[in-house]
Amino acid sequence: MAKVSTKRGKLVRKFGENIFGSPKFDKLLAKKPHPPGFHGKKLKRRLSDYGSQLKEKQKLKTAYGVLERQFRRYYKVARKTQSAPGEKLLQILESRLDNLVYRAGFAATRPAARQLVSHGHVMVDGKKLSIPSYLVKIGQVISLDAKGQKIPDVAALLAKAKKDMVIPKWLKRKAVAAKLERLPEREEIDINIQEQLIVEFYSR
Repeated sequence: MAKVSTKRGKLVRKFGENIFGSPKFDKLLAKKPHPPGFHGKKLKRRLSDYGSQLKEKQKLKTAYGVLERQFRRYYKVARKTQSAPGEKLLQILESRLDNLVYRAGFAATRPAARQLVSHGHVMVDGKKLSIPSYLVKIGQVISLDAKGQKIPDVAALLAKAKKDMVIPKWLKRKAVAAKLERLPEREEIDINIQEQLIVEFYSR
């Protein structure tokens, strides 16, 4: 686990923001705000247009834990939307099962949510589903199985008072279940990304 944390810490420092959501990375950025490496503090050169586009793509991929082939596939679907392909791409990413487990407050981070799904602790409409990339449809309900609820980190999150929970408006949570009511609007997606740069990257 230490290796994984170290790798994620380097990625957080590389992008200059907490893309994983864990409070420990906020502390890391406060202590080491510069990119990793010996010359980290001196790396302030201006990125080219291509460099900026690539950085935004890599940042978004990393935040949601998506590989290049899958990310490109999502973009191909999103670009069929004539008005706002960037926003559609974000909506697709937000509807992933692992992301919704995270958004519903069943896991502290997306990587933790991915593990919950992969280990078979998550159900969709009452049926176990161990595919983190599954795209949840509007109206479907995700929930945790009995074993998943007993995992210490999960149990601690479930014990939180309702007033301490930050559940998105497009999700309706009740106990250990959450229903996808609708897709989020762009302003409701709290991720610092310039999606238009990603559209420009794939439009080259």
